[in-house]
Amino acid sequence: MEITERIGEGLTFEKVWAMFKETDRKMQETAQQMKATDKRLGELSNRFGEIVEYMVAPNLIEKFSEIGLSFQETSNNKVILDKDGTFLFEVDVLLENGDKALLVETKSKPSTEDVNDHLERLRKMRAWADLKGDKRKFLAAIAGVVMTDTVRNYALKQRLFVIEPSGETFTILQPAGQPREW
Repeated sequence: MEITERIGEGLTFEKVWAMFKETDRKMQETAQQMKATDKRLGELSNRFGEIVEYMVAPNLIEKFSEIGLSFQETSNNKVILDKDGTFLFEVDVLLENGDKALLVETKSKPSTEDVNDHLERLRKMRAWADLKGDKRKFLAAIAGVVMTDTVRNYALKQRLFVIEPSGETFTILQPAGQPREW
């Protein structure tokens, strides 16, 4: 029965209540569908981030060596736990040598919020390392397939390395002056 037919018959409390209930049911159904779509989009975005990570990680040691930074070890998806075994944070790619470590955050399309999150991760890494007596210096980079000028410039102003595609490989942009160390 259409609304115009219902109005023609005269509205009763029961009819109006039934219409509200039907509208509520449809809204809840739509909300569930939107949640499912959001979840699928999030999973897809994570997969793109993983693709970036696996495209970049194997050649990072060589590429950073070309700009004068030597690393001997690389780890993907390095999980950092506190002394009680509680999850603190995860590093997408961690490059290490005896004096320095470089934390790389990989995203398909990084945002300034991603840069800020990575800066916070570096603060946590420094605090975690200090508790363990680790005196290495920590550097940071953000990698992305699609890097807007705004995000690139913001990351460079924060004195992070920026890793982005260049032909069949990728380029490492260095911040002006010394890269930031934690």
